[in-house]
Amino acid sequence: MASVVIKNWDNKTWLSSKNYINSFNEFLIKNLNINSKSKILDIGCGRGKILGSLSSKLRLKKKPLGIDIISHKDKDKRIKFRKINVINFFKINKEKFDFILIKQTIHLINLKEIKKILHQLKKRLNPGGKILIFTLDTGKNEIPTFKIMKIKLNKSLERDKKILKLITKIFPGRIKKKFIYNVKIDKKKYLDMIKNRYISTLISLTEKQIYSGIQEINQKYKNKLKFKDKLICIIL
Repeated sequence: MASVVIKNWDNKTWLSSKNYINSFNEFLIKNLNINSKSKILDIGCGRGKILGSLSSKLRLKKKPLGIDIISHKDKDKRIKFRKINVINFFKINKEKFDFILIKQTIHLINLKEIKKILHQLKKRLNPGGKILIFTLDTGKNEIPTFKIMKIKLNKSLERDKKILKLITKIFPGRIKKKFIYNVKIDKKKYLDMIKNRYISTLISLTEKQIYSGIQEINQKYKNKLKFKDKLICIIL
């Protein structure tokens, strides 16, 4: 069932919109020293639309590399894609990069593995290179939820807090920033996203719970949903 979310999280949501991708890439460019010669890696790249757009914006001379455990048919052709998990990738790949992106995927990695992986990533940076890790804001999250979804989301955010504390313990000099995107979406479209289990907190729910949640969202929210998608960004 986990693969369901991996297939749907950036598919036909605000995360795949041109405005979101442009806003996110502006944030990256503002916080990184990257240019047309930069070598870039995206861990858990999904369809690779973010790095594909960034590649065009920067006119990258070398295609950015994206790795994921799912190979989407509609993945961006402007990236070089490898279907592989991060641990196996570093066993066979010895390249170094100027920028490594981990966007909303670190929570899928075992806590015991995170420390080892982050140390591996630091070794794979060129001088002056940076790792950017993005997670949902663990404090004031505004994602529209129904009761059981909220409970599971809060539980997931508690785990994210542990991950953030672990990163701070390993890298006390890390920089913390926030990326905020104002979402405007039709309720009907959002309900379709829930049906597709677009977020990991929906993975374990039964069809009955999903149906009940859709009914709750229908009654709770207006036809146009407006909220802030807030991400914490850790820069190493």
